[in-house]
Amino acid sequence: QVQLVESGGGLVQAGGSLRLSCAASGRTFSSHAMGWFRQAPVKEREFVASIGRSGSRTSYADSVKGRFTISRDNAKNTVYLQMNSLKPEDTAVYYCAARLSEYVIGTYSHDYDYNYWGQGTQVTVSS
Repeated sequence: QVQLVESGGGLVQAGGSLRLSCAASGRTFSSHAMGWFRQAPVKEREFVASIGRSGSRTSYADSVKGRFTISRDNAKNTVYLQMNSLKPEDTAVYYCAARLSEYVIGTYSHDYDYNYWGQGTQVTVSS
Protein backbone atom coordinates (compact mmCIF):
# COMPACT_ATOMS: atom_id res chain seq x y z
CA GLN A 1 0.00 0.00 0.00
CA VAL A 2 1.27 3.46 -0.89
CA GLN A 3 -0.11 6.70 0.48
CA LEU A 4 0.53 9.95 -1.35
CA VAL A 5 0.29 13.48 -0.03
CA GLU A 6 0.62 16.47 -2.34
CA SER A 7 1.66 19.97 -1.30
CA GLY A 8 2.82 23.21 -2.83
CA GLY A 9 -0.29 24.36 -4.60
CA GLY A 10 -1.57 27.91 -4.39
CA LEU A 11 -2.45 31.09 -6.21
CA VAL A 12 0.06 32.56 -8.64
CA GLN A 13 0.00 35.16 -11.38
CA ALA A 14 0.40 34.20 -15.01
CA GLY A 15 4.07 33.79 -15.85
CA GLY A 16 4.92 32.75 -12.32
CA SER A 17 6.20 29.47 -10.93
CA LEU A 18 5.18 26.85 -8.40
CA ARG A 19 6.78 23.64 -7.22
CA LEU A 20 4.51 20.78 -6.25
CA SER A 21 5.71 17.98 -4.01
CA CYS A 22 4.26 14.54 -3.45
CA ALA A 23 5.45 12.59 -0.42
CA ALA A 24 4.95 8.84 -0.50
CA SER A 25 4.76 6.42 2.38
CA GLY A 26 6.30 2.96 2.37
CA ARG A 27 9.69 1.47 1.60
CA THR A 28 9.07 0.61 -2.05
CA PHE A 29 8.92 4.10 -3.52
CA SER A 30 11.88 3.41 -5.81
CA SER A 31 9.92 0.52 -7.37
CA HIS A 32 7.09 2.80 -8.44
CA ALA A 33 6.67 4.93 -11.52
CA MET A 34 5.11 8.26 -10.61
CA GLY A 35 2.81 10.62 -12.43
CA TRP A 36 1.11 13.97 -12.17
CA PHE A 37 -2.38 14.53 -13.49
CA ARG A 38 -4.71 17.49 -13.28
CA GLN A 39 -8.42 18.15 -13.44
CA ALA A 40 -9.98 21.52 -14.15
CA PRO A 41 -13.64 22.29 -13.39
CA VAL A 42 -16.05 20.51 -15.75
CA LYS A 43 -13.14 18.82 -17.53
CA GLU A 44 -11.82 15.29 -17.43
CA ARG A 45 -8.65 14.45 -15.59
CA GLU A 46 -5.64 14.74 -17.88
CA PHE A 47 -2.07 13.55 -17.90
CA VAL A 48 0.63 16.11 -17.09
CA ALA A 49 3.92 14.28 -16.56
CA SER A 50 5.40 10.94 -15.58
CA ILE A 51 8.75 9.69 -14.35
CA GLY A 52 10.10 6.16 -14.29
CA ARG A 53 11.15 4.46 -11.10
CA SER A 54 14.83 5.34 -11.49
CA GLY A 55 14.21 8.88 -12.67
CA SER A 56 16.03 8.27 -15.93
CA ARG A 57 12.92 8.52 -18.06
CA THR A 58 10.30 11.22 -18.16
CA SER A 59 7.35 12.11 -20.35
CA TYR A 60 5.13 15.17 -20.63
CA ALA A 61 1.87 16.30 -22.09
CA ASP A 62 2.39 18.57 -25.07
CA SER A 63 0.61 21.38 -23.26
CA VAL A 64 3.29 21.56 -20.54
CA LYS A 65 6.40 20.46 -22.40
CA GLY A 66 9.20 22.97 -21.97
CA ARG A 67 7.48 24.63 -18.99
CA PHE A 68 7.09 21.83 -16.42
CA THR A 69 9.74 19.48 -15.09
CA ILE A 70 9.09 16.28 -13.16
CA SER A 71 11.79 14.87 -10.88
CA ARG A 72 12.10 12.51 -7.96
CA ASP A 73 14.27 11.92 -4.92
CA ASN A 74 14.08 8.26 -4.00
CA ALA A 75 15.99 8.85 -0.76
CA LYS A 76 13.20 11.21 0.35
CA ASN A 77 10.30 9.23 -1.16
CA THR A 78 9.24 12.37 -2.95
CA VAL A 79 8.33 13.36 -6.48
CA TYR A 80 8.26 16.99 -7.64
CA LEU A 81 6.64 19.00 -10.38
CA GLN A 82 8.36 22.28 -11.13
CA MET A 83 5.94 24.51 -13.02
CA ASN A 84 7.27 27.60 -14.78
CA SER A 85 5.66 30.15 -17.10
CA LEU A 86 2.26 29.28 -15.69
CA LYS A 87 -0.83 30.13 -17.68
CA PRO A 88 -4.45 30.58 -16.58
CA GLU A 89 -5.29 27.35 -18.41
CA ASP A 90 -3.00 25.48 -16.00
CA THR A 91 -5.55 26.15 -13.25
CA ALA A 92 -6.68 22.78 -11.88
CA VAL A 93 -6.46 20.36 -9.02
CA TYR A 94 -3.17 18.49 -9.42
CA TYR A 95 -2.96 14.86 -8.41
CA CYS A 96 0.03 12.67 -7.77
CA ALA A 97 -0.20 8.99 -8.72
CA ALA A 98 1.94 5.89 -8.26
CA ARG A 99 2.19 2.57 -10.04
CA LEU A 100 4.30 -0.43 -9.06
CA SER A 101 6.87 -0.88 -11.80
CA GLU A 102 9.51 -3.30 -10.55
CA TYR A 103 10.68 -4.54 -13.96
CA VAL A 104 9.99 -1.55 -16.20
CA ILE A 105 11.87 1.73 -16.06
CA GLY A 106 9.52 3.54 -18.42
CA THR A 107 6.70 6.01 -17.86
CA TYR A 108 2.93 5.78 -17.97
CA SER A 109 0.57 8.42 -19.31
CA HIS A 110 -2.92 7.04 -18.67
CA ASP A 111 -4.74 7.35 -15.39
CA TYR A 112 -5.81 3.70 -15.54
CA ASP A 113 -2.12 2.73 -15.36
CA TYR A 114 -1.90 3.96 -11.78
CA ASN A 115 -2.94 2.18 -8.61
CA TYR A 116 -2.51 4.87 -5.98
CA TRP A 117 -3.63 8.49 -5.89
CA GLY A 118 -3.21 11.47 -3.63
CA GLN A 119 -5.97 13.83 -2.56
CA GLY A 120 -4.86 16.62 -4.84
CA THR A 121 -3.63 20.18 -4.44
CA GLN A 122 -5.24 23.25 -6.00
CA VAL A 123 -3.27 25.39 -8.41
CA THR A 124 -4.85 28.66 -9.50
CA VAL A 125 -3.21 30.92 -12.07
CA SER A 126 -4.61 34.41 -12.37
CA SER A 127 -4.39 36.45 -15.56
